[in-house]
Amino acid sequence: MYCPFCRHPDSRVVDSRTADDGSSIRRRRQCPSCGRRFTTLETASLAVVKRSGATEPFSRDKIVTGVRKACQGRPVSEDDLAILAQKVEETLRQQGSAEIDAYEIGLAILGPLRNLDEVAYLRFASVYQAFESLEDFESAITSLRAEHADRPDSGDDDAES
Repeated sequence: MYCPFCRHPDSRVVDSRTADDGSSIRRRRQCPSCGRRFTTLETASLAVVKRSGATEPFSRDKIVTGVRKACQGRPVSEDDLAILAQKVEETLRQQGSAEIDAYEIGLAILGPLRNLDEVAYLRFASVYQAFESLEDFESAITSLRAEHADRPDSGDDDAES
């Protein structure tokens, strides 16, 4: 690790602590040349393999941007989107792989989005799963209705329009 002050090519770790709920390590370092201290934050990298075969670093911001389009006009806050992106990242990291297929990211988004807003879920799923007909929408809606019927708290209080 190069010293950010004098560019010396080495540093000594003075202290290490976990950060961000254990997903990263904060290290306090000291340069043996100039004696100044600095902090580094280490995280495990997560790469996304796109359909083209190219790889790029995982980005929560891309999750938020993609889901925001599906949530347009819906009662979903920026905080809700940030929490959803965090859940998706946690799900992907639990798989234990350093490289994740872009398709897997979409699958990881569907569950939390369905719990957040069902209309946004249908919008996202229709694009992501390439719905081609009304039957595709009907099938997805039937599945959502079946989930509602299976929930113990579902009653006759959700009015149909």
